[in-house]
Amino acid sequence: MEKGNHSEATEFILSGLTDRPELQVPLFGVFLLIYGITLVGNGGMILLITIDPRLHTPMYFFLKNLSFCDLCVSSIISPKMLLNFLAEKKSISYTACAVQMSLFLAFADVGCLLLAVMAYDRYVAICNPLLYRLIISKRSCACLLASSYMAGVANATMFTSCTFQLSFCGPNVIDHYFCDVLPLMRLSCTDTHTNEMLLSTFAGFIQLTTILIILFSYLYITAAILRIRSSEGRHKAFSTCASHLTAVAVFYGTTFFIYLRPSSTSSLEQDQVISVFYMVVIPMLNPLIYSLRNKEVKDSLGRMLERRKFSQRLQ
Repeated sequence: MEKGNHSEATEFILSGLTDRPELQVPLFGVFLLIYGITLVGNGGMILLITIDPRLHTPMYFFLKNLSFCDLCVSSIISPKMLLNFLAEKKSISYTACAVQMSLFLAFADVGCLLLAVMAYDRYVAICNPLLYRLIISKRSCACLLASSYMAGVANATMFTSCTFQLSFCGPNVIDHYFCDVLPLMRLSCTDTHTNEMLLSTFAGFIQLTTILIILFSYLYITAAILRIRSSEGRHKAFSTCASHLTAVAVFYGTTFFIYLRPSSTSSLEQDQVISVFYMVVIPMLNPLIYSLRNKEVKDSLGRMLERRKFSQRLQ
């Protein structure tokens, strides 16, 4: 990997989602609405899990942290994207670009790892219910969460440092709406082959490890559910996993498509559309998935609204 001269680039220009002036304001409105729903949905999920003692379980502990990661990913990307819809010069400083990339990668990786941890939690709950409290203890939850954050930060630090060691001595227009790794590498005037190999290897390792954990967890879960004789028991066991399975399918469908393709076969326009779904839409969808398909969350929300109505009547 060749170390570049950083003084040659002091800022980058983000091309954004479109260069058509007539679409800037409508897109600003759409993405402002999406960001607002994301803030309310994930913030509400965090608040609900925090204040309701019935939700103080390992599964909801991890869900609260997943909501926090979604909130962070969206807040790292959306404000700058919204500002650029209305700005004439869509610039971002060299340092701000590096910070945005490192934070986005860290929280995205942690969210990915938390999905695997949540699958393991469901595996223990369904396949080893008598040992659940022993295996998934408060100490275990803290260790799993800390490990996820350490792995995410380490991976993000490596990607960001490798990317910003490259030399950017040519055009400084990033053909994207935020500082992502691959579009930035395309601006480098040094050889990026080593960086691309590292990206594919480490991204592939994290994705493959987490998907194998999820896959094997659900294979055992499926086998355990099929051994349940009553249809009501099978339905109850499966319902505890339905929200997580939906979130996994949405998340991994997009991440595999974006990051595990060779750069020679990828299209920037295609990547932008998919990454919008991954960065902006998924953080909005996750709280909806977990609230609409989860009876405990819906019941908790109902109790909170009832308490609010009751307190308003007393005033």
